[in-house]
Amino acid sequence: MKKKSLVMSLLALTSLTIQAQSDFVANYDEGKVPAYTLPSLLTCNDGTQITTSAEWENKRRPEVMELFQSMMFGRTPQEKVSAQYTLLKENPQALNGKATIQQVRMRFSNNGKSHDAILMLVKPNHAQRSKLPVIFCYNFLGNEQTLGHDSSILPHAANDVFPITVKGKDEEGYGSWDFDQIMDRGYVLATMCYHDIYPDGKNDLRKHSVATLFSDYVEESSMQPDTWQSIGMWAWGASRAANYLVTLPWIDADRMAVMGHSRLGKTALWTGAQDTRFRVVISNDSGCGGAALSRRCFGETIGKITDSFPHWFCPLLSQYDRREQELPFDQHQLLALVAPRGLYVASAEDDAWADQRGEFLAACAAGEVYHLYGLKGLETTVMPAIHQPITNSIAYHIRAGIHDVTTYDWTQYLNFCDKQFKLQ
Repeated sequence: MKKKSLVMSLLALTSLTIQAQSDFVANYDEGKVPAYTLPSLLTCNDGTQITTSAEWENKRRPEVMELFQSMMFGRTPQEKVSAQYTLLKENPQALNGKATIQQVRMRFSNNGKSHDAILMLVKPNHAQRSKLPVIFCYNFLGNEQTLGHDSSILPHAANDVFPITVKGKDEEGYGSWDFDQIMDRGYVLATMCYHDIYPDGKNDLRKHSVATLFSDYVEESSMQPDTWQSIGMWAWGASRAANYLVTLPWIDADRMAVMGHSRLGKTALWTGAQDTRFRVVISNDSGCGGAALSRRCFGETIGKITDSFPHWFCPLLSQYDRREQELPFDQHQLLALVAPRGLYVASAEDDAWADQRGEFLAACAAGEVYHLYGLKGLETTVMPAIHQPITNSIAYHIRAGIHDVTTYDWTQYLNFCDKQFKLQ
């Protein structure tokens, strides 16, 4: 009865949220940002003050992880799922001979079910190192779209479930993958379509996701407050890709980065928080639920995002619609979970929906944990000018333009990876 009562309460709250969000008007006025106090990074639940990196790792970090598992992204199942990796196709003369493209089917199996995703690796042919650094990032529109409809690339694996229709430039399509620069800099680019892991649509597509492989799978109507949803599953998929990458003799397993844009920037942060094999974590325009502070209520808010995309976060988060000040956490704590690894947060000048200042301030606040390791955060509370990146162990830039990934972004990310990986 207690479980049924909790579910009914959540359904009632959801109904009220839908009604409240129908008249939502985003705030873009700094003068209307409410006064707020950020939850402490270094104060434990029992009041203990953290003063060393060891105390952070052993006591406070698990507490912060629990907050995000139970209240934002949901709990990633620990059940083992078998994986089989099959090279489906290889093109050693891609990009006019500059790269080799490998397409690998990842087949995950458990409980008599299987689920496929296709991982595409773009490897530079003329790299000077025997072991290469790698950047993993999901794509929105299918592997074949990243290289301009290259006919040699296998079509999106989940088209039969969730067909992708492209009309002109998709707003979430990544304006530039900049493969030429990535190859010239000696990096492997690993990507797969995020729909392969969980088809990203408002309809009930959970039954077509990797969630069905696990013993605790339930339909959306039966989810517990902390049930993982699509961002959690996309993060799980990124770690499964890493499991394959580290087996390749030409991949430098100590030099792996994860990068994501928009909703996949949120995913990159949650991936990096859970999987420390990613030595650099890059958030591009991730906004609400990603790098931006929720308490600022600027641009997109928790109420709006959980109304528009209820399948991204665990059910409990929607209860904080217009109650952001009551949240027991905020996004600076998510960023701090990346410490002491390299963290890059980036914004765009014309992307107020993602709250550029909120992203910057969260990155500033995360520096407290980096200081425990003797590392530099941003070391300023004054936002840098356009195209003036700060690149300490925490990096930040704001560039001209809209909600997208540009050549400028890629250049900064590669520069940062070079620095963090000590390749300069």
